[in-house]
Amino acid sequence: MLIAAALGALLPIPAEAHVKWFAPYIVGAPPAPISRTLADAWFWTAILLVLAFFVATRLVEKSIIGEGVLAAMDRLTDPLWRRLDDFVRVVVGGFFVAIFAVGGVYLTPDLKTPAEWVSWVQFVIALGIFSRRTMPVSAAGIVFLWLLALRDYDFFHLLDYLALGLGVAGYLVLAASEDFERRKYRFEVLRVGVSIALMWSSLEKFAYPDWFYPLVVEKPFLTFGMPRDVFIPMAGVAEFTMGFGLLWTPLVRRLSAVALFVIFNAAVYPFGRTDLVGHALIMAIIVAIAADHTRQLHFLPAIKRSLAGVPAGLATALVLFTTGYWGLHIAFYGIDGQAGARPMEMATHTYSPEHPHGPKAAESLAAGELHQGMAMPAAALSEQPTTGEAAAAFETTMAAMHGPMMAGMRHPDPDIAFVLGMIPHHQGAIDMARVQLRYGRDPANRAFAEHLIAEQQGEIDAMRDWLRRNGIEPPSSAGDAK
Repeated sequence: MLIAAALGALLPIPAEAHVKWFAPYIVGAPPAPISRTLADAWFWTAILLVLAFFVATRLVEKSIIGEGVLAAMDRLTDPLWRRLDDFVRVVVGGFFVAIFAVGGVYLTPDLKTPAEWVSWVQFVIALGIFSRRTMPVSAAGIVFLWLLALRDYDFFHLLDYLALGLGVAGYLVLAASEDFERRKYRFEVLRVGVSIALMWSSLEKFAYPDWFYPLVVEKPFLTFGMPRDVFIPMAGVAEFTMGFGLLWTPLVRRLSAVALFVIFNAAVYPFGRTDLVGHALIMAIIVAIAADHTRQLHFLPAIKRSLAGVPAGLATALVLFTTGYWGLHIAFYGIDGQAGARPMEMATHTYSPEHPHGPKAAESLAAGELHQGMAMPAAALSEQPTTGEAAAAFETTMAAMHGPMMAGMRHPDPDIAFVLGMIPHHQGAIDMARVQLRYGRDPANRAFAEHLIAEQQGEIDAMRDWLRRNGIEPPSSAGDAK
């Protein structure tokens, strides 16, 4: 259990897996290059720490101590294990009753719909859980809702929810089967579904770290005092590797499930009831994984039992998922992404002037103030801006950019001069985009401004990293460039 505690300490908050609940996002925006993550020392630090814990867990598992730990976990979870099917069915049914009561969503608070009849489909799915004869109908209903959501959301976005939905649907079909050989895989299908869902969604922290920036500003306690650019990649590694751990040997997967359950629960209070509804299903499946007494390995048992299989398996999973994520994004949106993709805000929190984020924040903050974390006075929120005000705001961004950019380009080293000049140049573009979001009304321009902010901020971060690697302390802001 010490290993479980250590894992829990290592994994800060993968509970905000679908950051799109908390921040604005443009699915079609080009992701940060994977090379940026591969060059991040904190990413590799987190990978090495997790590998050490997994290998240590496997060493314990292969010893008599490991069998004792598993036996203790069996005794602790035995009442639940004996009624695990009832538990899963009640939770699945309860989840669909909850989103039926919430209304206006397909399968999660992130996937909104104005169609009232969709809620009644959810109610029928919940009713079908009560009988083994109708469980396959409920499974078909889950798949139907996912397909229905394709009308309003593109396929790449919905990949976040495919694995978990298919996992639950597969469980319902297998649990209803009279064939024992088929039924014995029902919990494994659930485990694979939640594992893939966690690993896939964790990649957002590497592809779009800027989506998480407003969340970190609003709730700084989530980082446990770590710098933002240390915390986000390590949290991404934690979520990915714990998802990977759910596919491994009994002790690894059960301890991974315990760690994930603690982390997900820790997020419920600060993020509220909507977060509980959205994550209830995945949390319940994690409980089922922790309570699963099964020792048999059905897939690649020899590799999973080998110590060398841990790094080999994790490396393979990383290659497959990153290739799939970045490759599919290019296939859907092209190498440069789609700047005009529709920006969407799926926020589960009430807008707060003290902790602004999202398009609404951009509309209520002056140029540059979002960057500094300063809210506009309440009276300014109700004022209608004039053309002159917008022009003055644009001029202010240019005036703030020009001096630092020219000063940076005077550096004697042309490579360093280029980067020191480009950082305030990019910050000026970001500030201009924020002026557009405050005063502009054209949907296409606003979408482009959102895209530009995300893209330029990512490039600023990359340039600042380059300066550090070359022994130059980067400016803390555009105004500090020298």
